[in-house]
Amino acid sequence: MSPKPKRAVHLLWGEDAFLLREAASALLEDGLQITEVEAGEWRGGELADLATPSLFGDRRALVVTDCRSLPDEGMQELTRYLAAPDPETPLVLLLTVAERGRVPAAWQKLLQDVADIEEVAVARRELPGWIVRRARAKGIDLDGPAAAALVEVLGEDPATLASAVEQLGGAFPGQRIGADAVRSQFRGLGEQKTWNLCDNAFSRDLAAAMRSLRSVREGGDAGLQILAVVAARIRDLLKVKAVPEQLSDADAARAAGLRFDWQARAFRRQAARFTEAELVEAHARVVEADRALKSGADEDVILSLLVAGIARGDAA
Repeated sequence: MSPKPKRAVHLLWGEDAFLLREAASALLEDGLQITEVEAGEWRGGELADLATPSLFGDRRALVVTDCRSLPDEGMQELTRYLAAPDPETPLVLLLTVAERGRVPAAWQKLLQDVADIEEVAVARRELPGWIVRRARAKGIDLDGPAAAALVEVLGEDPATLASAVEQLGGAFPGQRIGADAVRSQFRGLGEQKTWNLCDNAFSRDLAAAMRSLRSVREGGDAGLQILAVVAARIRDLLKVKAVPEQLSDADAARAAGLRFDWQARAFRRQAARFTEAELVEAHARVVEADRALKSGADEDVILSLLVAGIARGDAA
């Protein structure tokens, strides 16, 4: 029996938005003119543009992120397009689901006959191997115990672990990186894990942010300590947002006072999800939370409201 031909439409689904983006990048060929659209910012006409031949003959592709936020008009436009999709023009739909979630029935029904549907996930037990493979692909000599130590110290968030691999590569260029190097580089983060918390909250991943907060609190971190780290992240995002977009990550890191290129790259992605006014207001809410905690308010309640507000985008 001959293999089933690949389709031009793809639905990638899973719990982690970072892994979905990485899978989309791996799926698309080099040389494509790729447009990325966040579903919640759908303006209409994106699929018409996809089907229109390029003026210069370039092949196009469209990646739609956070598809569950697609408005009704976008769903109607997508339904019409899927009736006769362009077989030569890739359309990649990324759908983030809740923990242990599945593809919603409406999406399954819409796409099952016209799209390749694939789950994208890395199980907890597979994370060390995933880290080692990622490091090797970037020319970083990181061994298995070091990968296991990264998961132990920083948690299970793939974006955080990917950033940490790049940080280790910059800190130990040309060296074999073992578990001791990991623990020395990230000393203190094993207890607080606030880096992971901030990454999830400012990536607007509500479920992951609340899991991170629970982990931090179970580790015994004080509320005021957590607030200080969140406030520092907001200040870094404001600095990055003020840097001209045309600057490279290395120049942006220097301009914003960051130590590593990967920080500028990660913080730029996070800052893009917020307006400057929203970040300023979020910082004001941190100050309010600080006053509340110092007045004896319940730490779990205050922190949960703050983190949920940031992740949902309604911190104001």
